[in-house]
Amino acid sequence: MAYEPSFLLSYLYLFWASLLAIVIPFTIIKVIRSHLIEKSKNSTLPPGPKPWPIAGNLPEMLANKPASRWIHNLMEEMNTGIACIRLGNVHVIPVTCPTIAREFLKKHDAAFLSRPRSMATDIVTSGYLTTALTPFGEQWKKMKKIMVTNLLSPLKHQWLQGKRNEEADNLMFYIYNKCCKDVNHDNHGVVNVRTAATHYCANVFRKLIFNTRYFGKVMEDGGPGFEEEEHVHAAFVLLKYIYAFSVSDYFPWLGGFDLDGHKRKLENAKRVMEKYHDPIIHERIKEWNDGLKTVEEDLLDVMISLKDVNNNPLLTMKEIKAQITELMIEMVDNPSNAIEWAVAEMINQPELLERATKELDSVVGKERLVQESDIHKLNFVKACAREAFRLHPIVAFNVPHVSMNDTKVGNYLIPKGSHVLLSRIGLGRNPKVWSDPHKFKPERHLKSDGSDVVLVEPDLKFISFSTGRRSCPGVTLGTTMTIMPLARLLHGFSWSAPPNVSSLDLTVSNGGMLLAKKPLEVVAKPRLAAKLYSG
Repeated sequence: MAYEPSFLLSYLYLFWASLLAIVIPFTIIKVIRSHLIEKSKNSTLPPGPKPWPIAGNLPEMLANKPASRWIHNLMEEMNTGIACIRLGNVHVIPVTCPTIAREFLKKHDAAFLSRPRSMATDIVTSGYLTTALTPFGEQWKKMKKIMVTNLLSPLKHQWLQGKRNEEADNLMFYIYNKCCKDVNHDNHGVVNVRTAATHYCANVFRKLIFNTRYFGKVMEDGGPGFEEEEHVHAAFVLLKYIYAFSVSDYFPWLGGFDLDGHKRKLENAKRVMEKYHDPIIHERIKEWNDGLKTVEEDLLDVMISLKDVNNNPLLTMKEIKAQITELMIEMVDNPSNAIEWAVAEMINQPELLERATKELDSVVGKERLVQESDIHKLNFVKACAREAFRLHPIVAFNVPHVSMNDTKVGNYLIPKGSHVLLSRIGLGRNPKVWSDPHKFKPERHLKSDGSDVVLVEPDLKFISFSTGRRSCPGVTLGTTMTIMPLARLLHGFSWSAPPNVSSLDLTVSNGGMLLAKKPLEVVAKPRLAAKLYSG
């Protein structure tokens, strides 16, 4: 049956009118109820811009993208370390003061254990089956225990050291090929540090999880092929949109319209991850079920082999797939970004490069490569990594926490359901905490007694790894994946800006992630014996 265009238009108008007639009254009732509850408690919300009815401060946020920059500018103008911005009916609480941040994650940690539900996290976690992004509840408890006990324990870290060593060696082999082969090539000696760092991290992920470096053809130079580049790109797309202030997160009834285009991009990236992960997972489960595989060789084997009290599989296939995707996102972001920024900042301050290489030559010498056992002695190299985390976080905010009940923090009411955003930028660059906060000064992290420098920051003066009951279970792995490649790059090669470039451009991208505007491409020259780069 054919319909006249005018009839379809009328039907569409009727549909929208009916939808709005249902949604708007309920939204108004929720907003009024929220305001009445706040007044009845005689408590004060943190300072913030006056919200519009129903929409809250969403119009201002949409008019001032990226939202993270608008929030930080707003807090600077208000001269406050905590604020309250209402988006729809959700109170968003950004925090840039370490003292208040510690109240949230130490004094009142139990009240802020949960995570917000969003369109993006629902997609990434396949319906909240994972650890880091899953709201508080039995599923989170189950997955957190598995992560801590079975996947990222000290014993498993030691068990997997050989696989990490292979990728550290391959990193040297890859960069050596880039700077020493093709001597007639126009870009002879120029290395893309972002490519090297992100693919080192992705290689470690693939080796630890799937016991392979490549999904596709093995590349002779040790670098990524098309499949590996597509895999890494998909991970960064997921990371970019996990908490990207999507309109539908504050007005869920708009979710089906994908007004900002986030849903389509997330689903496409998720499909790419599944294209590479799922065939391996399916085949591996079949091998275990058929008795063709009986020995654990990687973390996928560990996940498949876990049993409950009745000797049934502890994890479903869907849980395994979802957790592996989340692990990929967590393993490629912070380490690779810190490495790129640290190398760039040190090239612009050659005295820092010299100090780091002197430390490495003193601890390691020039007859062998840096090993994981050397890390505890490399305090200046670790200080450079800490400074990169402080000054150049990959995203503006930490993963949000959700208040599970009304809580008083810093003499302010934090209503139940509020999204608490600890600002990586605001904490790390807070002028009340850090002198010369915008300058890369690794020495600020060295201890006067020469004691061990660590990447974690329990006092929340900046954020490297999350803390509290939602703390990152992979601190040891994350530290190793940051320091080993950085130390290998600094020890194995001398670094300088390209010809005719006096100073590297350290401009930050305008996108949702705080990557350098342009990938770092600099000149590398080997400084050790050729035999050490054989991979």
